[in-house]
Amino acid sequence: MKASRRTPAKKSSRPARSSTPKPRRGLLFDASDLPRIRANTKDPRFAELWQTLLAADLADDTRFLTTELSLTNHVAHLLRLQKILDRTSLIYLVNRDPAQLALAKLAIRRMLDYPEWDSFIEGNRQILGFQRATEGTVALLMAIDYLGDGLNAAEVEAIEENVLKKGVPACYAPVYGMKFPDRVEGWGWNPRSEVDDFRHLDLKRWPLIINATNLKIIPTASLGIAACYFLHKRPEAAGWLELARSSAKAFSTFYGSDGAYDEGVSYWGYTTLYMAMFAEVLWRTQGIDDRDLVNYSGTVRYALANTMPTIDDHVKLIDFQHIKGFTMPTVKPGFDIVNHGDSNGAVDVSAASWIARTKKDPVAQYIARNIGEAKQLFGFIWYDPKAKVRAPEKALLDCRLSNDIVISRTGWKTEDSVLALRSGGPGNHEHADRNSVIFKAYGERLFHDPFRAAYVAKQPRWLLRQTEAHTAVLINGQGHQYHNGSEGTNASWAFAHVTDFRTGAGWMTVTSEAAEAYQLVNDQVTRVQRTLVFLKPDVVIILDRVALKDATATVQVRFQMFNEDLRANLQVGGDEFTITRPHASLVGRMASRNGAVLRAGKLALEEETGMYQFAEIASPDGAEHEILTVGTARPAGKTHGKLKITPKAGGWQVTGTHGGLRVNVRIAVGAGNAAPVVTI
Repeated sequence: MKASRRTPAKKSSRPARSSTPKPRRGLLFDASDLPRIRANTKDPRFAELWQTLLAADLADDTRFLTTELSLTNHVAHLLRLQKILDRTSLIYLVNRDPAQLALAKLAIRRMLDYPEWDSFIEGNRQILGFQRATEGTVALLMAIDYLGDGLNAAEVEAIEENVLKKGVPACYAPVYGMKFPDRVEGWGWNPRSEVDDFRHLDLKRWPLIINATNLKIIPTASLGIAACYFLHKRPEAAGWLELARSSAKAFSTFYGSDGAYDEGVSYWGYTTLYMAMFAEVLWRTQGIDDRDLVNYSGTVRYALANTMPTIDDHVKLIDFQHIKGFTMPTVKPGFDIVNHGDSNGAVDVSAASWIARTKKDPVAQYIARNIGEAKQLFGFIWYDPKAKVRAPEKALLDCRLSNDIVISRTGWKTEDSVLALRSGGPGNHEHADRNSVIFKAYGERLFHDPFRAAYVAKQPRWLLRQTEAHTAVLINGQGHQYHNGSEGTNASWAFAHVTDFRTGAGWMTVTSEAAEAYQLVNDQVTRVQRTLVFLKPDVVIILDRVALKDATATVQVRFQMFNEDLRANLQVGGDEFTITRPHASLVGRMASRNGAVLRAGKLALEEETGMYQFAEIASPDGAEHEILTVGTARPAGKTHGKLKITPKAGGWQVTGTHGGLRVNVRIAVGAGNAAPVVTI
């Protein structure tokens, strides 16, 4: 009988390749690595995380696993179980604590009690592993290595049997389906899983949608790791490995040639971690080197570009519950990021540690040692304190990434300035944010992009995904095209394109055209052009030009402020607005060609999250709009310079002195949609 197209082949009656299989190396480490791993728990880079792991309440975890765990709750309960297993297994590896071993074994037994390991299903029969079955498969196989002789032969056999029954088929099915979407019987929600918050989402097109997202590489890597583990035990594992390698190679093209990643830096971390794990296990156990599928040195610099630390005053933010039992994460200010789209988490050091070792990349080692947060347990396994380290080169201060994200900065520390422009195309987990701007200076977010937007369209915070919630342009009060969320957080059709990018000593200019995105809402739009001039460290000039073909429209330019900690203040008067944060302020001055006015506004969210205020420049009805905004930042208590805006024939001039910086910028506006010429 032939194997199902949707599931891996059943156990063959043929003998294994060799009656004396080769000794299996550890998936991620060998005994010789243990001294380094143990030392990492005391290294200042990881010591805080290690103490947090040790401080976990074992009695509470035991109570949860024995009396509270629901065997149909895959989203929250199975995730917590996996985290308990990961944590206790690592601690036992390091210090051989019998209490940790006992809890790890309990977590394993309870995971094996689950009749199935994920919330998705094909043809109402085959479970599809996108997160829990995939992560769970890896967690169990890693636990065999971590716990070592703490597990007896029967316990290892039970794990293997369950992985073969509930893990491998669940990983195989979506990987196969994404490779051959015409052969998919139909994806849907597992009727036995507690996912009522998501059942309204339509999964019919997911074999196509998910094929370009992080949820492709997670089952791919998990299938590949399982194949490596079972290759000398199960002959059919060779087929699993072939499929997994093919899928990983196909997915690698979703990274740019420079390593840029379209789903944002948080999902970059999740995705790149699993790419690295699969590549490492494949190399260690099979001697097959797929560690160059991605420009890993480039992609860790992409992560570096997206870091943006701010001052931590240790103020607790209002929690937002994503779904029942699942609170949306917040980023610690010291590990803040350029949070385009759904990026809600800090850059983790694990992938950087692996890249530093694998590629002997001293900048990756600098990132692993100094940038981002140690939050994933793989950092303990991969980090090598003896690796060579080098600070990022100056060329990395100004980046136009291959996906047309532009990020310019003065440095990598909290007090340094960062200006980010979201141009480029669509991607999973995106927002309707083309041409939006994020600006940080003197340790504070001053032009803001919202965190923790809802993933479910029926929730009020879905509004935070819309153009209205970004430092961006509206036409007739509307943003550019975005989807309605009926299929999840998938990509829109909205494109913007960088048409000019230049840098020099202490400055950067960029122009991006987003008309294509707005035309999907209003086909009369012919121009939505934004030009930024960044005079480092604290002057940002923004020129917005909007044009329509045979119609007129009003235009609104919004500037969002960060106030999730309720410590910001907005003042608007005349042609000037001021955003004040505890450690810095920004003064914005505006001018226009056609009588625009400045006003304050607030997003229409429920009162407890009603901190989303913004300044808005409103241009009256017309076919052509040209609005210039000059923003200056200063540390708290410092005076802003009074920069003068002068309209010129065919352009603008900005002059004056601010914080000791002499400013004389001329912007010449050409015909049509040509990028303005900036003279500094």
